[in-house]
Amino acid sequence: MAEPKRELSPGMQEQLDLGFVFGGLATFGQRPFLTEPSQLDEWQPDVAIVGAPYDNSTTNRPGARFGPRAIRSQAYEPGSYHMDLSIEIFDYLEVVDFGDAYCPHGQTDVSLANIKARVGEVASRGIIPITLGGDHSITWPAATAVAEAKGFGNVGMVHFDAHADTADILYGNLASHGTPMRRLIESGAIPGKNFVQVGLRGYWPPKEIFDWMREQGMRWHTMDEIWQRGFQAVMKDAVTEALAAADSLYISIDVDSLDPSFAPGTGTPEPGGIMSADLLRMVRTLCLEHNVVGIDIVEVSPAYDVSDLTVNVAHRLAFECLAGLAARRRNQQ
Repeated sequence: MAEPKRELSPGMQEQLDLGFVFGGLATFGQRPFLTEPSQLDEWQPDVAIVGAPYDNSTTNRPGARFGPRAIRSQAYEPGSYHMDLSIEIFDYLEVVDFGDAYCPHGQTDVSLANIKARVGEVASRGIIPITLGGDHSITWPAATAVAEAKGFGNVGMVHFDAHADTADILYGNLASHGTPMRRLIESGAIPGKNFVQVGLRGYWPPKEIFDWMREQGMRWHTMDEIWQRGFQAVMKDAVTEALAAADSLYISIDVDSLDPSFAPGTGTPEPGGIMSADLLRMVRTLCLEHNVVGIDIVEVSPAYDVSDLTVNVAHRLAFECLAGLAARRRNQQ
């Protein structure tokens, strides 16, 4: 393999640096901005950020289409030295921003196909995509693209959410944000036996959907179980279950898995959720200890946010994933 070409023009570097003082180009973490697949081949990054600004499939409060832009531009930039892991993240992990998939309003098929294609450009090159949603329907194309790169059935899923998102059809919509996990299972991209959900609570879905989930071999861990047993014990079981028949891991994070006091800016807030401190450390641990091949962070709806709480926690969830990936790479050297 040829040596990577990672030279930025002085002008591009200046524009990226301006982002720290609220000017210039707002990319994720002020990382280099690439637009062409050929640039991925030249740059050879380890991770690429992809935006999926789509929320046509939302059933309650809309606005998650603005999530990728807000996470890039409104989050307070904290620096990149991770004090708990004692690592300068970008010394060990090359990360780029690969822009957004084109999601024209009202065109579900086109939008989801474009998300799959853009994430596929990343995953097919062995680069780890971190997809910023958008509503949770974007996980269907994004995780499918990763599964196509790694082989159907070879990827396990750890899915943090208040809701199972395993309905068949919602309001006549097969591609609702309440149906993506069923679509992934039905297609064979991620079989039910590889699927583990964490943080479920509330009053949906109904019993018949849980019956279907059980028939597929899915496992789930509710907030009540987390309260009874503790988060670390639950997550130890969850990751063992997800990887029992898989060799790599996809992490899907709906911010409504968090309690609304930590993430009010989301379309379907459900009281009684995970604390942000726990989820941040848990996703970091997953990326540090396991072969993570894809991540998405979804359902950030900035219009309902308070003091950018949700935007910042979504940004930090991505940064904790990056820190775990970087430390794993350091430990393998």
